[in-house]
Amino acid sequence: MTKAEGKIFDFEGEDKIQPEFLETFEFDSPNQYISTETNEFSAVCPFSGLPDLAYVKIEYYPEGGKCIELKSLKYYFISFRNVGIFQESATKRIHDDLKSVLNTNRLQVTTLYNTRGGFDTTCIEGSLG
Repeated sequence: MTKAEGKIFDFEGEDKIQPEFLETFEFDSPNQYISTETNEFSAVCPFSGLPDLAYVKIEYYPEGGKCIELKSLKYYFISFRNVGIFQESATKRIHDDLKSVLNTNRLQVTTLYNTRGGFDTTCIEGSLG
């Protein structure tokens, strides 16, 4: 919760993020490059209580024999909607949760957040190398 100009903004803690929503399917092509993108990611800035909106790009090689199921990814992203989490932490959390279910070391998550206060923020976690 944060206060701004006499108003109180409530938001949830990071424990409300639901990685258990993430589902995979078997895929035997460890050298195939996969890229998934959306501009529909949102969370809450824990400092201001204002929404953080971002474009997210997920790139990976399914060397663990698994691909992410997209509807489950969408539900997982929705679980961030009312969570107070810094932009950098959200990017790392997405990467870590995906790495866990995909069992791959060749994973990169990029977030490009909408301009806030004249600043653009891009966060990149992981590596495809």
